[in-house]
Formats: sequence, C-alpha cells, structure tokens
Amino acid sequence: MRLKRSQQYFKDQRLRIAIMAQAINLQVNGDRHTCATKLNLPDFLSSIGLNPRLVAVEYNGEILHRQFWPQTMIQEGDRLEVVTIVGGG
Repeated sequence: MRLKRSQQYFKDQRLRIAIMAQAINLQVNGDRHTCATKLNLPDFLSSIGLNPRLVAVEYNGEILHRQFWPQTMIQEGDRLEVVTIVGGG
C-alpha cells in the first residue's frame, strides 16, 4: 500500500510540474496574474471573475475592439488594463 501512495504522490507532482510549465504570466491593471493555459481574451476575463460584456480592455497599450476579442489569445508577458463599465445617471 505504501508503494502505491508513493507512486500516486509522484504522479501528482509530475502533473503539477507539467501544468506550471505551461503557465503564462501577465499583468492585469498592474497586478501580476498567472493562468495555466493559453486562453482567448473573453475566457481569461471570465476566469478572473469579470463579465466580458461589461468591460473595456486595453491590450498591450492599445484599445482592443470587442470584435477581435475571441481570436486574441493571452500570451506570456501581456499587459491588460481592464475597465468596468458602470451605468447610471
């Protein structure tokens, strides 16, 4: 039984290392973020708890029009500025 637990532990460790090897580091509003895999912009925004329909995004210093979001893949070192749209009067 002990050998099986040990084997499972090392299998889990290898999986964690493989996931971290694929991690992408980027900045969002000046804060460092890490995501495990490459995501498109709407999926990344959702993964950090934002509703993509309610934000505007500056991507690496340029305002990115919403029509380009689905094909924009988050890359290592990207810089995002995300502004939440607030309605009211």
